Amino acid sequence: MDILIWILVFIATFFWMEFMAWFTHKYIMHGFLWSLHKDHHKKDHESWFERNDAFFIFYALVSIGCFLLWKFKIFAFGLPVGIGIFVYGFTYFMVHDIFIHQRFKIFKKANSRYGKAVRRAHKMHHKHIGKEDGECFGMLLFPYKYYKNAK
Repeated sequence: MDILIWILVFIATFFWMEFMAWFTHKYIMHGFLWSLHKDHHKKDHESWFERNDAFFIFYALVSIGCFLLWKFKIFAFGLPVGIGIFVYGFTYFMVHDIFIHQRFKIFKKANSRYGKAVRRAHKMHHKHIGKEDGECFGMLLFPYKYYKNAK
């Protein structure tokens, strides 16, 4: 029974992280921490790394913190929560940094309907180079119109 609860906590954490990604992106990255995110909206990068990558580091530290809270018996669900955050972060990296932005030149020819839709939704987000008037702040979930129009 315990493993079933841990699996449910892991799944719930993974999906909660999509909400957290949307919330963080809309209200923090495009809000008071725009100074860390704005280089991500520029086409000419001076470095392979972006200031925006600090957000990955933050969530990695949160995930590690959950592992430690579990290890030291402070938070009983620290392990499945930490794994859920980690797996979401890995998925985000694969979809956002590799599939969409091609930071590594793989998955270039992946053209599933979902892939086309997620790329289009993200492209619509990046059409706004400033912090205002943005749209499509999530990563894995986006308005249905992008999926419907992807053929």
